[in-house]
Amino acid sequence: MRTRTSSPQSPVKHGGRHPHDDAPDTAEAFAQLSDMPDGPEREELRQEVVEAWLPMADRLAGRFRNRGESYEDLRQVAALGLVKAVDRYDPERGNAFESYAVPTVTGEIKRHFRDHMWTLHVPRRVQDLRNRVRFAQHELSTSISGRAPTLAEIAAHANMTEEEARSGLEALESFTALSLDAELPGSEDGYSLSDALGDADPALDVVVDREAVKPRIAALPEREREILYMRFFGDMTQSRIAERLGISQMHVSRLISRCCDRLRDQVLTDAA
Repeated sequence: MRTRTSSPQSPVKHGGRHPHDDAPDTAEAFAQLSDMPDGPEREELRQEVVEAWLPMADRLAGRFRNRGESYEDLRQVAALGLVKAVDRYDPERGNAFESYAVPTVTGEIKRHFRDHMWTLHVPRRVQDLRNRVRFAQHELSTSISGRAPTLAEIAAHANMTEEEARSGLEALESFTALSLDAELPGSEDGYSLSDALGDADPALDVVVDREAVKPRIAALPEREREILYMRFFGDMTQSRIAERLGISQMHVSRLISRCCDRLRDQVLTDAA
C-alpha cells in the first residue's frame, strides 16, 4: 500500500501559510475527501490528515496539564476531538480547518474534565463560573502584587455578580471530594468529618407513621375513634373504657384489635 505522506503528489503539505510552523496545508486533501466515496482510499487519506494535525492536538492538550489528569490521557482525548473535527469539517464553508478544529478539540477536552474529573456531579453553570473565576484570578495576579484579588475585584473583572464569583470560588475548592475519614484542619485528636455527622432521628419515623394513619383514623366510626383515643392517648385500661361505655372488657379488646388490624392493612396498602 502506498503512503501518501511520502509521495510527491500527496495533497498534505507541511509548512506554509498557517500560524504554526509545523501546521500542514491540507486544503487539497479536504477537497478530495469531500468528493471521494467511502472506501479504503478515502480512509487512508482521512488517516493521513488526522496524523498531520496531531501535533496541534498535542499542543492543545498541553494547555490543560497539571489539572489532575495525565498528559497521555489528555492527548487521547484531544486526538478524539481532532478526529471529530476532521469528519465534520466542511471546506465549502470557506473557513480554514484550524479555525474549526481548535475549538472542537478544546471543547472535547473541557467536556472530558466536566464529565469524568469531578468526583461529584456539579451543574454546568457552576463549572463555567469556576473557570471564569480562575481566569480572572490569573489575570488579576499579573496586575495586583502583594495580595490576592478581592471578591469584588474578581466579580468586576469577570463581569459577574459577587454571588456568582463566590460560587465560582467555592467550586475551585470542590474539584475532588474529601473523605469522611479525613481529619479536620486544626484537629489534634483525630476528629474527622464523619464525627460531625448527625444520626438519624428515630422520632422522624413516628411523625411519618402518624401522618400516614391520621386520615384512616378520621374515617373510623365515632365510637371506635373514641375507644382508640381513650386507650392510646388517655392511657386508660380496657376495663375503665368498658365501664365508661357500658360494654364488656372483652368487647373493648376485640374492637381495639379489629381497628388496629384494619388501620395497619390500610396504611400498608396505601404505601404499596
